Amino acid sequence: MSTVACVDIGSTYTKAALVDVATGELLATAQAPTTLDDVVRGVLAATAGFGGVPVRACSSAGGGLRLAVVGYEQLISAEAGHRAALSAGARVVHVAAGRLDDAALVALAAARPDVVLLVGGTDGGDTAVLTHNAGALAGADGSVPVVLAGNAHVAAEVAAVLRAGGHPVTVCANVLPDIGELAPDEARAGIRAVFLEHVIGGDRLSTDPRLRQWVRAVTPDAVLDGVVVLAGLRAEADVPGVVVLDVGGATTDVYCVPDLDPEQAALRREAVGVPAHRRTVEGDLGVHHAVADLRAAARAEGLPPLADGALALGEAAATVALRRHLRAEAAYGPGGASARGVGLVVLSGGVFRHADRTARNAVVARLGGDRGGAGGVLTGTEVAVDDRYVLAAAGLLAGDHPAAARGLVSRLA
Repeated sequence: MSTVACVDIGSTYTKAALVDVATGELLATAQAPTTLDDVVRGVLAATAGFGGVPVRACSSAGGGLRLAVVGYEQLISAEAGHRAALSAGARVVHVAAGRLDDAALVALAAARPDVVLLVGGTDGGDTAVLTHNAGALAGADGSVPVVLAGNAHVAAEVAAVLRAGGHPVTVCANVLPDIGELAPDEARAGIRAVFLEHVIGGDRLSTDPRLRQWVRAVTPDAVLDGVVVLAGLRAEADVPGVVVLDVGGATTDVYCVPDLDPEQAALRREAVGVPAHRRTVEGDLGVHHAVADLRAAARAEGLPPLADGALALGEAAATVALRRHLRAEAAYGPGGASARGVGLVVLSGGVFRHADRTARNAVVARLGGDRGGAGGVLTGTEVAVDDRYVLAAAGLLAGDHPAAARGLVSRLA
């Protein structure tokens, strides 16, 4: 295999990149409208000119993976689960903490999650809330897949209860094995597996078996992996880290890989500080499928009334998303490097790629002048546009073709 088609199946468009995996050279790009009734047709249309090369893909069609977190206590277990969910590329649509009662179950069902991440208790600690919540979920209607990442001492018992209630269960190591110790990696892998098995492998997006062969990750997960590759190149050059603002049709994502604070890195205190690699996803900030919500969010932030053009909507989405990301950083508490200390901001998404340079420069200037928080990141910081859309492709290749991934992002570094 010398070339591969890296495909991002988005909510609005399916984007394809033909890559030479030996060199990392981007040979061609193409896109086609996403065919939500059967996304495989959109993939075939986008790659029609590539000559039948192998396909590897990521997907956020329909808004990506909808995940609900059910935890023990809002500021500890639920937050740990929330971080694990975000690192897996999921869109967190609901967070519940404490014992689930009837009202909580109604709220959970209303969020329509594709999967529930059930956490609670350190290993050897409290078991009552975790076992109660498992029983409540098992007794409720539905068969939503559950990723179980709570107190390991009762994991087998809890999994049996859930399975008896009709829920497919993936058992993972506890996301919070001890107080102050966050361990999200296995839960992240479990969420990925559920996405591939029950969302991609089901009939939500297509019944064509090729989709399951192609898709390796949720799109935000692939993009984050690509951002990590980009940040690694910058670290080798001894320059500060990177923030990516990815404005899409259904969501706007912020990815941040800053320079990790050396003291925090030595202590591995991710549970109480800012995670080294992080992402926030804003499901109400889309320029096609969530315009009314975007306008409401902009009003709530005190932004001027938005014009109807795609670039104006994209600018507002980027501004609000970055402000929210910075507020989320502050909520983690002291410790860790901040998005405010990065040396590169990358704008991604069709609204930026298809805009002319003058209009993009005007947007960058206004973002840099934002006094609501975003200006603290962009002022005096280099700004680039991922106009070749290489970050998702780099993430898809990073695992088994790391040199190709590095080559793809090198022009952004």
